[in-house]
Amino acid sequence: MSSTPDNEYWLICPVCNKPNPAGTKFCKHCWGAALGSQKPVSSAELEAMIEKRQQARQRRKKILRFSIIGISVLVAVAITIPVLYKYTDVISRLDTALNSSSAPGEWAMFRHDLANSGVTGAATVPQGTIKWTFQTGAAIQSSVAVANGTIYVGSRDGKLYAIDEQTGAQRWAYQTGSWVESSPTVVDGVVYFGSNDGNFYAVDANTGQLRWAFGTTYPVTSSAAVAGGRVYFGSDNYYVYALDAKTGKRLCQFDAKSPVAASPVVANGLVYVGTGSEWVYTLNAVTGQPRLHFRAYQSTYGSPAILGTTALFANFDGFLIGVDGSARNWPWEYDLKPYWIQIWAFGIPFPAPPKQSGLLWSMSMGHQSSSSTVVSGNTVYVAVDDGIVSIDLTTRKKIAAFETDGAVRGTPVVVGTTVITGSEDGHVYAVDMDKGAKGEQLWDVATGGKITASPTLANGVLYVGAHDGILYAIK
Repeated sequence: MSSTPDNEYWLICPVCNKPNPAGTKFCKHCWGAALGSQKPVSSAELEAMIEKRQQARQRRKKILRFSIIGISVLVAVAITIPVLYKYTDVISRLDTALNSSSAPGEWAMFRHDLANSGVTGAATVPQGTIKWTFQTGAAIQSSVAVANGTIYVGSRDGKLYAIDEQTGAQRWAYQTGSWVESSPTVVDGVVYFGSNDGNFYAVDANTGQLRWAFGTTYPVTSSAAVAGGRVYFGSDNYYVYALDAKTGKRLCQFDAKSPVAASPVVANGLVYVGTGSEWVYTLNAVTGQPRLHFRAYQSTYGSPAILGTTALFANFDGFLIGVDGSARNWPWEYDLKPYWIQIWAFGIPFPAPPKQSGLLWSMSMGHQSSSSTVVSGNTVYVAVDDGIVSIDLTTRKKIAAFETDGAVRGTPVVVGTTVITGSEDGHVYAVDMDKGAKGEQLWDVATGGKITASPTLANGVLYVGAHDGILYAIK
């Protein structure tokens, strides 16, 4: 049934679109808009116009409804995907088979294995006799890598040397543009190392021929870890890199916001790395996505020892810290927690703030440490101040502490209860840490300069470089 008389005519207001009887000069609905220029429409035409407007209004409502739903879905997805990516493994799962522990005949990471033993081959304690020496052109800060009968070591003369394990004769030397303090890594016939010239190098282990080089502009003193066809290292340009081990192509990188001199460790699909600031990180070894952002409250220059999912770090203030490598930060943890602490401290009824994500425990060992941690059985060994301390991992109490006459900067070698370390007093010491609170010195060997490099033990022979530019082989 028609809602308007068929014999009437109407003027449609151009402002409010409402009908007025023909002859009306000013719209009665919107404060008197002039209607003189409008063409009259019949009641039937008006009826059609009203119906058309109602249909258009319904379409607009549907479009608005679907637009709101669509935008809501997009916003939810935009929020959910980054949260899932950053705080869960739903999108970016770990490849838990990835680890950088060395296969037989290789040296795939700084200190050789996840316990940071620095030992390969038969673990026989040397007796303190010099087997041979090798002269480089400057101080040696680099630690030795041993693979397939060859010794690899860098020197501040800018060269990486390959030396015969038995005779001490040079096989080849590769010249870079500055100091080589990065300790080499050897995997699948390739030696990986960094230089203070800002480049990271891959050279043929047999010939010393360059395979590829990757530029970072700033010095690379970090040693590499190799796992799953990827090579991981840090640079003074604040980045941790993952490169294709065969081509040197960059796969991913992570901005650590601080120089990275520490050597990464890969375990259970995670990259563990300390920095020159107070932060320690765990990263997804495939994507480079950060998982745990851990505050160590001081620089961390050494590599952690890994026990299952627990990482043992030593920071520069001499604290030994147990970190849960499987932990992740909760959203905005370091932004929100200070306010949480203040609210709780004022006595406002509120739950006590949790300890920081990943922290299992910590203990003070001394004043300063730039050492990696070494685990043997239930004991951890760390260079602290002028000596070595041993700590029971169950009670977290010191067992023994051996002191030298100079600072101990490198990471010790541990065979059973025997610890071998170099000191800035220019001596290499072998100590039985199971003999009394101060340990029992077994022997020492004097070198011609201070020792800051970490020693390496291969098949019963100890290799360590000194600032006199000489590499010492001690049997």
